[in-house]
Amino acid sequence: MAAGARLRWGQVIAESARRLSPLYLAANNPIMFVVEAGAVLLIALLAIPGAVAPGRAPLYAALAAILVVTAWFSTLSESISELQARARVDALRGLEREIIAHRISEGGGVADVRSSELRPGDRVRLSPGDFIPRDGFVVEGTALVDESMLTGESEPALRSRDDRVLGGTRVVSGSLVVEVTAEAGKGFVDRMIELVSSAKRPRTQSEVSLSLLLLVLSLVFLAVVGSLYFALYFMGYGPDVAMSVSLLVALMPTTIGGLLPAIGIAGVSRLAREGVIAKSGRAIEASGDTDVVILDKTGTVTEGNRRAVGFVPFGGYTEADVGMAAFIASIGDATKEGRSIVELAESMGYVPPSPLMEEALVARRIDFSAETRYSGVEFMWSRRPYGPRGVGRYSGPGEAIANELMELRERGEPARVIKGSVDVVLRMARPPDPRSAERAIEEVSSRGETPLLLAVNDRVVGMVVLKDRLKPGVREGLRELSEMGIRTLMITGDNPLTARAIAEEAGIWSVIARARPEDKLRAVEEQQSLGHVVGVVGDGTNDAPALARADVGLAMNSGTAAAKDAANMIDLESDPSNIIKVVKLGKQLLTTRGAITAFSIANDIAKYFTLLPMMLAPVDPAAAALNVMRLHSPTTAVLATMIFNAVIIPALIPLALRGTGFRPTSTRRMLVRNVLIFGLGGAALPFLAIKALDILITFLISAR
Repeated sequence: MAAGARLRWGQVIAESARRLSPLYLAANNPIMFVVEAGAVLLIALLAIPGAVAPGRAPLYAALAAILVVTAWFSTLSESISELQARARVDALRGLEREIIAHRISEGGGVADVRSSELRPGDRVRLSPGDFIPRDGFVVEGTALVDESMLTGESEPALRSRDDRVLGGTRVVSGSLVVEVTAEAGKGFVDRMIELVSSAKRPRTQSEVSLSLLLLVLSLVFLAVVGSLYFALYFMGYGPDVAMSVSLLVALMPTTIGGLLPAIGIAGVSRLAREGVIAKSGRAIEASGDTDVVILDKTGTVTEGNRRAVGFVPFGGYTEADVGMAAFIASIGDATKEGRSIVELAESMGYVPPSPLMEEALVARRIDFSAETRYSGVEFMWSRRPYGPRGVGRYSGPGEAIANELMELRERGEPARVIKGSVDVVLRMARPPDPRSAERAIEEVSSRGETPLLLAVNDRVVGMVVLKDRLKPGVREGLRELSEMGIRTLMITGDNPLTARAIAEEAGIWSVIARARPEDKLRAVEEQQSLGHVVGVVGDGTNDAPALARADVGLAMNSGTAAAKDAANMIDLESDPSNIIKVVKLGKQLLTTRGAITAFSIANDIAKYFTLLPMMLAPVDPAAAALNVMRLHSPTTAVLATMIFNAVIIPALIPLALRGTGFRPTSTRRMLVRNVLIFGLGGAALPFLAIKALDILITFLISAR
């Protein structure tokens, strides 16, 4: 649990005691209902004069107390899990406190105001120790920011220009100027509180199935023990009720029955600590069963911050000509890619002459869209003359492009400068030497870089080379998914060469390139038709159909309302690569449930050799041979078994809440590991523990 989210143990104990209600247990935990019913039966017999054999009352009282404690340990584990989530919400609310912010005025001065008075667009100055008053973006400075309350990461995060910062986090060192983007009550913390508070603990299909299996087993054991009791009774052996109740409780899988609710709640809680809110139980279950993950390239596999790194000319054009054309096509482009093109051209001196610059500044913008996949400018020529320099007299870097455009202006002919994806631009324009251009494009794409073609009217003059890097840790995360037998599919609008190069670098199995928005939905349906469980990430309205169709749909909290409504999980950190964390955590949840189930069932093996011999000994003295542990007496055997049966539940609560140690591996290896470690361990531990308890109880009884 993140720092600051602390449990109130008084509240935990009170809540766990409230859940001991027979009505609650009957509806939510039938196994513990049977345990509690056994305790009630023993207490009732104690209250009836003569119902308990002389000298047996202390044993009945001790067993009743142990059974009540067993049931209470189960409700305690569930209460701890649920109240952890509530404690996290309370701690998050602490981040909403009113603080004093240092707002920068238009004149450059600084005025102290309450954080509630800040509005989107305001800028605040932050120094070490200051709390960030509201969500925003860094516009100046570099600092280490403590985000542990929100992300769980103890190490401060380095934040600099254009990075997003969250309200309630604290500047550790350095200084920042932050532009506020969120209104009061609509920041990251507010959304997280709302989602965590509204998220109910879902019961997954496999959890319901396991609960039914445990209930059926309990009914079977109830029938077996009941039949044995009445058989012994009618045979005249007078079986002991306490022994029969103890045998029933020992044979039932009480360990997993007591911890199953806590495991389910802990799964939701651990997802929340990773900044992911599950909206349904099916989402959590499917995240563990996922065997195909569909990823976007930009922003998921790569950083999504492609920058221009070079200009490549075609035909008789020069690098300066291409740089100037790229500058003009990007002059109104506010995207990071567009700004990087302008910055690269400026740094290399490929800036249009002032007459052409004036025309470019008032040219009509052609905005990029997912359908057109190109952007640029269309000149709206002015009528005033250029002046004494005249048309075609410019000399300097990029003069061929500059003079060509100014000649078009002089003749009043239309001029359009665009940049865009290779296939789209080639349908609209032709390079001077198509074969040479094709080789250059393939060379750039083969390196995992992205080519953007530049065209002036119907002529391709060259290309801009964009480079994007893999996100830190993505290659390792995808390798872990592969080791778990999960196939990864990348869908991108980029050309096939670039897509394949990125996929090869990241270790992705297959790629769909030049994809349209509807291609993602089609890919989900195709994979599901082959029997796969599919996970998808997305943030846009056009991702909503795929998110709704996917078994695990992870929507970005910064995305559209349509995407968040369609998805069954919401990533509060808006980091698409978190799908890797979701799948791994789902696998860990299933592993934990399987491990404790194996441990619980294996426990019963030892209990057969503790209570059954004691119960059958009056019928057949040969049954004493089954007492392989050489337990002292029926009384010590019953008490030792019931004490072990009770204390093993709280002993395993940390494992249920934290989860088992999980290493990426195949399902078969994971099953073998669980059987060997938890199955064999669950069979061996009771022999040792019950024998030790038998010796201790015998000593205490003899010492009285």
